[in-house]
Amino acid sequence: MGMPPSVTKVLVKKGKTTIQYTSNVDRVKYTLSELTRAALRDVGKYLTKEFRLAYYGHFKKRRGKVGKFTQYWVRKKDCDLQVGLKPNAFYGGFQEKGSSKTPALGLLTKVTQDNIAKIVEIESQYLSSLESEAAALAKINEEEYEGGSDGE
Repeated sequence: MGMPPSVTKVLVKKGKTTIQYTSNVDRVKYTLSELTRAALRDVGKYLTKEFRLAYYGHFKKRRGKVGKFTQYWVRKKDCDLQVGLKPNAFYGGFQEKGSSKTPALGLLTKVTQDNIAKIVEIESQYLSSLESEAAALAKINEEEYEGGSDGE
């Protein structure tokens, strides 16, 4: 979806003068939502990369492909970020949450908690660009979105 156009309303006064009002509400809503989604995409990329580094550094034998199957989802309708493991990483869920036979490692949770300051920094970079419309449109760039499903 592209940038919505500005809506122009024209009012005529009694003295044959016209006053023109331009409403940018739709453009501002679009810019806010897309900047938020772009910031969430970057946070998802960062967290999956850090999780892969933490996962492969944690285990001595590099068994499994949990790091490869880490993925993030940015939902457009709900405007939120989900980071998790794809279904192919069967044992990854057991490593993250634990089971009756294995203790919970919680690597994804630890990576997220350890990087809260970096997440805030990434989000603030995007939302600080609201001052300039050109800077905001340059950061949105929808063609760059990969979905995070393939390994980096």
